[in-house]
Amino acid sequence: MSHLSSPPKKHKGEHKGHSLPHGSERGSSSRDKDRSATVSSSVPMPAGGKGSHPSSTPQRVPNRLIHEKSPYLLQHAYNPVDWYPWGQEAFDKAKKENKPIFLSVGYSTCHWCHMMEEESFQNEEIGRLLSEDFVSVKVDREERPDVDKVYMTFVQATSSGGGWPMNVWLTPNLQPFVGGTYFPPEDGLTRVGFRTVLLRIREQWKQNKNSLLENSQRVTTALLARSEISMGDRQLPPSAATMNNRCFQQLDEGYDEEYGGFAEAPKFPTPVILSFLFSYWLSHRLTQDGSRAQQMALHTLKMMANGGIRDHVGQGFHRYSTDCQWHVPHFEKMLYDQAQLAVAYSQAFQISGDEFYSDVAKGILQYVARSLSHRSGGFYSAEDADSPPERGMRPKEGAYYVWTVKEVQQLLPEPVLGASEPLTSGQLLMKHYGLTEAGNISPSQDPKGELQGQNVLTVRYSLELTAARFGLDVEAVRTLLNTGLEKLFQARKHRPKPHLDSKMLAAWNGLMVSGYAVTGAVLGQDRLINYATNGAKFLKRHMFDVASGRLMRTCYTGSGGTVEHSNPPCWGFLEDYAFVVRGLLDLYEASQESAWLEWALRLQDTQDRLFWDSQGGGYFCSEAELGAGLPLRLKDDQDGAEPSANSVSAHNLLRLHGFTGHKDWMEKCVCLLTAFSERMRRVPVALPEMVRALSAQQQTLKQIVICGDRQAKDTKALVQCVHSVYIPNKVLILADGDPSSFLSRQLPFLSTLRRLEDQATAYVCENQACSMPITDPCELRKLLHP
Repeated sequence: MSHLSSPPKKHKGEHKGHSLPHGSERGSSSRDKDRSATVSSSVPMPAGGKGSHPSSTPQRVPNRLIHEKSPYLLQHAYNPVDWYPWGQEAFDKAKKENKPIFLSVGYSTCHWCHMMEEESFQNEEIGRLLSEDFVSVKVDREERPDVDKVYMTFVQATSSGGGWPMNVWLTPNLQPFVGGTYFPPEDGLTRVGFRTVLLRIREQWKQNKNSLLENSQRVTTALLARSEISMGDRQLPPSAATMNNRCFQQLDEGYDEEYGGFAEAPKFPTPVILSFLFSYWLSHRLTQDGSRAQQMALHTLKMMANGGIRDHVGQGFHRYSTDCQWHVPHFEKMLYDQAQLAVAYSQAFQISGDEFYSDVAKGILQYVARSLSHRSGGFYSAEDADSPPERGMRPKEGAYYVWTVKEVQQLLPEPVLGASEPLTSGQLLMKHYGLTEAGNISPSQDPKGELQGQNVLTVRYSLELTAARFGLDVEAVRTLLNTGLEKLFQARKHRPKPHLDSKMLAAWNGLMVSGYAVTGAVLGQDRLINYATNGAKFLKRHMFDVASGRLMRTCYTGSGGTVEHSNPPCWGFLEDYAFVVRGLLDLYEASQESAWLEWALRLQDTQDRLFWDSQGGGYFCSEAELGAGLPLRLKDDQDGAEPSANSVSAHNLLRLHGFTGHKDWMEKCVCLLTAFSERMRRVPVALPEMVRALSAQQQTLKQIVICGDRQAKDTKALVQCVHSVYIPNKVLILADGDPSSFLSRQLPFLSTLRRLEDQATAYVCENQACSMPITDPCELRKLLHP
């Protein structure tokens, strides 16, 4: 399974390595037809014989991972493997004993990580091999995205793709020489087993170590050259109009007319693409392409919301669809998906006025508040795809979410009055959501046969069609379906729940602050904005070191709901700062509490100090000291399941310039966009969020100033008017008339703007010129959305 929003990019390395015998790539979808493993190597590997091992029960003696906080590492704490966490102790051991490092990277809700842990890491013989001939290191990719990115770059460059679990063999100096994803324990007809791989690598290390080291150095040098992102001799970024049009054309070519989305299967939500399409529509809304962009985004969002990728019973979205119809999902639920999709559906409501989209956004946030929220305001990372169908049984993917016809009939036996034929509530729900006696999941999507006779709820008909089919009123059908879903929800509570990854990440919490703040602002719901405020307070209280001004990457749920940290703490990466700054800027615009804006500025200063590349432009993903020893220091160059932190930073810099007038942030934004020029020119569709930032930088930012008292009704009416209109390239500023306030000190021109006749008054300012004063929300709306 994969966090990526599309199948990982297949980089062509400067040096192509040879592979062990292999089948097809694993580690992406949990229901791919082939379960073979790909092994990438920087050197030729000789063929080896098949091996077998006796089955064994897990040894219940903990290894040193028992002392870690990460839920993923703790899942491996009882393996018969001498695991080390990533750190100097493991590296020193490898150098002292002259052994290769086996690095295994995954995360706690990863289906194929569970499979490999069960099949291989619980095996006594494999455990002995890993402990005696290698220094085995286990990494949670969500804790250490820098380690994950560096070695995923190697795996993608030297094989056909990437995914998790990721398994890489390193020299004691941390340079990779062999890598792959999921390995089955045994050899098959077209696949190599994990035990065989270990035996071959052990032999190669003994016989050809110097060749391994030389080839590893060669590959690392090539990757270093390929991954460099720098301004070079360029002075300015490319034309926004050109990049916009090329990005749109590439998306248009890959668009699925019938079901929406931009691939065949697996199909991912890709909020960054939808955000780009909305921005493209706004700047091209009088053209055919503009209308097309809007239609593509709205249709995709509607088809996703009607599909099985959305949990119609408990709300929220699953990770991705295994088919092109959005029908059968990979059932894992990630916090970052909920955060970004809440914003996407809120924007769809702003643009269309259709409450279908706002209802979906509210459902997402209802799910997060119920299932992914810590009592102190923070947000958990994910819920697993797997859970036991019944207590004591082996976990199966999707067991918590699927239904048989018999279950639904038993839960909803009530007759529906007024129908044109005999009908129960269960039959009505099954018709509307496509449930069948045999199950509605194709065998091709269920290779292990775990979902036979089961159904995923997916909307098959509009409410109007379902009502007409049974001669019922539309509102009556809506009520009956909602009542039925609530009964299913209550029944589902009695099932064993999927594993909750209660780790809290600053970056994803920042995204979730944005999700609540933007949706709350658009819908005018203070309750949702309060969730965002509590999330920001959690970040400041538990994930911010006042003395150094630095963010911490992670914290964890302790016993009794307390908040715990690792020791030493895991410090923040670029994405933590970028996503939290975005969240704080969104929260300021939603709440008009300037303390959040002030903290955003301080965090941006820290980000610039820790991550900015003063020579090449743009931000590195990790601090120089934190990544010491890693062969690469990267700048993320893809907007995928999450936007690139550099793309988000470009937007943040533009907004901060609008809030403060500080020219250095505009200059940094231009340098950043210039550094990524070549990446944008080559494949703009890989960086839609950055192309959007490029457009914003080359257009004029609107400063919308509301002069008034924050709590006054007329001020709130003008603020709500601004939030009701889709205007991505703007900052919203509250001027309360206090010359000593933070914003008044940043923007002296605010003191020249006056309230008209003592009423809350709006000004729309561009290029250091402001509109005439406006006190009527309707007039303001006309000006903002002509």
